[in-house]
Amino acid sequence: MDIVFYLLGQVLGIYSYALIIYILMSWFPNARESSIGQFFARICEPYLEPFRRFIPPIGMIDISPIVAILVLNFASRGVSALQFMF
Repeated sequence: MDIVFYLLGQVLGIYSYALIIYILMSWFPNARESSIGQFFARICEPYLEPFRRFIPPIGMIDISPIVAILVLNFASRGVSALQFMF
């Protein structure tokens, strides 16, 4: 059972790094149009879309990725807590 929680925690950690890379790609022109950018868009946009629907941008700044990363961090901590409970 420990291996399942460990793998789930690792997957959540890798996904949070993928989100950070995808968000940082928006700072560089045409980075999201590259093949790597399109790959990150396919794996990150389905998770970010619900947050963008409920959290409006503040001026020109989209804060929904910050909230998405925080939710992912809470999920990772929850998995860790469950691991120590079992």
